[in-house]
Amino acid sequence: MPEELTSAVPLPFHARVKHGVRKPANWLQLIRYAAVGASGYVVNLVVFAVCLHLMGIDYKVAAVISFVVSVLNNFWWNRHWTFSSQRVDHPVTQAVRFFAISAVAFGFSYVILISLVDGAGFSKVLAQAISIVCATPLSFVGQKLWSFRG
Repeated sequence: MPEELTSAVPLPFHARVKHGVRKPANWLQLIRYAAVGASGYVVNLVVFAVCLHLMGIDYKVAAVISFVVSVLNNFWWNRHWTFSSQRVDHPVTQAVRFFAISAVAFGFSYVILISLVDGAGFSKVLAQAISIVCATPLSFVGQKLWSFRG
């Protein structure tokens, strides 16, 4: 009997998303990601406020410092808890991917932060809080599909 050959046919992005939202495990993963994100959100805002108000650092530099601290927190928790079942790549590979996606999301949030502070006159901590929330969906999709892909 001849061997059957099977080949994987890559699905278009919209089909992958449609298939993915039907899996309960993905929703649980999203909840875990949100919990880790919430801890990173708090870490980010606390570090940002300390840099800004206690250390007198410019808000643009404080945003970079708080990003670095919170992204280290988020990588550890996401690697060990949120996406622990998908630890197929070397930790350094995942870290490089995680930081690349995080940097893109940070760039997006940084533009929003500056726009809200300099353009709209928001307080700096409130603008930082809003900018992080705006960048979170971008970060989740990138982390799920690239950094911690299954």
